[in-house]
Amino acid sequence: MSAAALPAAPITATVEIAPGVHVPQVGLGVFQVAADDVQPVVEEALEVGYRHFDTAAAYNNEAGVGAAVRVSGVPREDVVVTSKLRNGEQGYESALRAYADTCQRLGLDRLDLYLIHWPNPEAGLWPQSWRAFERLRADDDVRAIGVSNFLPEHLRRLAAEAQVLPAVNQVELHPTHTRPDVVAACRDLGIVVESYSPMGQGQDLGGAPVLAAAAAHGVTPAQVVLRWHLQHGYVVIPKTTSRARLVENLDLDSFELAPEEMAAIDDLDAGRRIGNDPSTFSISQIR
Repeated sequence: MSAAALPAAPITATVEIAPGVHVPQVGLGVFQVAADDVQPVVEEALEVGYRHFDTAAAYNNEAGVGAAVRVSGVPREDVVVTSKLRNGEQGYESALRAYADTCQRLGLDRLDLYLIHWPNPEAGLWPQSWRAFERLRADDDVRAIGVSNFLPEHLRRLAAEAQVLPAVNQVELHPTHTRPDVVAACRDLGIVVESYSPMGQGQDLGGAPVLAAAAAHGVTPAQVVLRWHLQHGYVVIPKTTSRARLVENLDLDSFELAPEEMAAIDDLDAGRRIGNDPSTFSISQIR
């Protein structure tokens, strides 16, 4: 592999999400990567330098992610693997079974991070699911537990009732959807914010402040937006299947956005959600 095939300034920053559990601040998301395609993508990402991978039972590609990690030659303890509980498998006993099934599909003894994928308000079972997660954590069957798409009201209820707070809340977050209420709630409770769809599925790359910062620093708009996430302290999981983009998205340590550049990108916020609304989304995710 040539040096040109690797990031010139690979980001190596990590975030401690739980005692002794450090997560690379930039990972790779595999949402909508086909089951037949995901293993070579993850293998290539491992070659490039990624050590953090985010999948979910609902993505139907856990097996390929696990296979790539197992054959890579990278020590297992150096790789962070996250997966998520389907809506249709929420509940105490069903969540425990679902976790065992996820580990079996991945071919891993345990996960580094396991998330409740959605609050799933129609079922109302996420509190029972969280108790199962707490048991998994207490039994050391998983290194850290968290949630995804949780709103401030869900986090406040956890704070009042749970024995263990989520290590992470993974939410849609990008310059035109900055989620200030969710971010504030997470920071009040010491929960790490993790961004998915961090570039607004590409729609946020054309904003004037993003283009101006890219020109000023000699980098791409995607690198500017990812750097914006990092400087806010978020963990971020961009998705790509392109080797060139894998390299680009990890090549973030050669520049820093000035405060005025950060503020200008912050001002792009328009509350523009791309994905589902957590207050209503209740599809089972089982097919």
